[in-house]
Amino acid sequence: MKLATTKIASTCGKLSLLALAISAGSLAMADDAGWYIGANVGASRATIDDARISSDLLGSGRYAASIEDDNRSNGYKLFGGYRLNRNIAVEGGYFDLGDFGFKATTVPAGTLNGNIKIRGLNLDLVGTLPITEKFSVFGRIGANYAQARDSFSGTGMGDFNPSERGTNLKVGLGVEYAFNDAWAMRGELERYRINDAVGNKGDIDLASVGLVYRFGAKAPARVVRVAAPEPVYVAPPEPVAVLAPPPPPPPPPVLPAKVTFSADSLFAFDKATLKPTGQQELDQFAAKLSGTNFDVITVTGHTDRIGSNAYNQKLSERRAETVKNYLVSRAGIAQDKIAAKGVDGSDPVTKPGECQGKKVSKALIACLQPDRRVEVEVSGTR
Repeated sequence: MKLATTKIASTCGKLSLLALAISAGSLAMADDAGWYIGANVGASRATIDDARISSDLLGSGRYAASIEDDNRSNGYKLFGGYRLNRNIAVEGGYFDLGDFGFKATTVPAGTLNGNIKIRGLNLDLVGTLPITEKFSVFGRIGANYAQARDSFSGTGMGDFNPSERGTNLKVGLGVEYAFNDAWAMRGELERYRINDAVGNKGDIDLASVGLVYRFGAKAPARVVRVAAPEPVYVAPPEPVAVLAPPPPPPPPPVLPAKVTFSADSLFAFDKATLKPTGQQELDQFAAKLSGTNFDVITVTGHTDRIGSNAYNQKLSERRAETVKNYLVSRAGIAQDKIAAKGVDGSDPVTKPGECQGKKVSKALIACLQPDRRVEVEVSGTR
């Protein structure tokens, strides 16, 4: 039984996606590495080679009057992998592509039934290209070790059940959406090259969806608010002799009108979660802010020019919101007295021509470090 399938994206397209992900891998952060597991279910499809079946029947002195194909089935896979960084992962697993078959009616009167079952293991290299913070595309290329179990039965031909094991190419494309740091959903289209048990090679396609769970993901930080104690009535003291009033307290400290924090000291590269060093800097600022009278505080997040404007705008806004929420929780600032906004890299500190080159490199990232910042402006300080 020869298996062939409808075309999916070409192998060269998948290799191009992997190459692009590998070139970007040198910029990924180490904290993106880790183990993960997952499972997919979906539909598989093969095309039965009716011409070969008819030819084989003619060789045995029979003519195929009609052939009914069963070329669709259900499949699934269980997998686990290790992310070397945000762009590259090694993944292996078990797959079951389902059952396929045919029924031929022959002249002289008789029938020939054929069936094939495909199971096996795979090992892939997976390259991922983030499009947004949550959405990404990926490609895979690897090897599958599959067992094909055929069974044939027919009138006057006897029954026989050959099987075959072989290692062949496996490729695929997919998209992924991350619900949070731990859970994500995938949609994939994969092609498995398979040897059947009667000397033929063909392809089986699996279109599937599934879930991925990453181990060691950090839970989002919770801000715990403690209710203020109930007021306690205290009786006024007995009248006493009038004394001279105490000297007035010293005026509260006056903060600078604008304070600039380096984004690299507050956050990891391309992240919006505060690092311990960033929390210490904001704690010192919050301590100075305590007891100070002001009208409003504006927190502005800035990125460098690397990446798209839309992605940088969202990243700068999330960083500004993180600093705002931290100051509210630490300094007791009312939500309506502090605002946050983001700038997509259009207001750099570096001078034009200071950081040369368009290709992303470690040197360019280091040169553009002053542009990645968070500015806190205090208005009406007294």
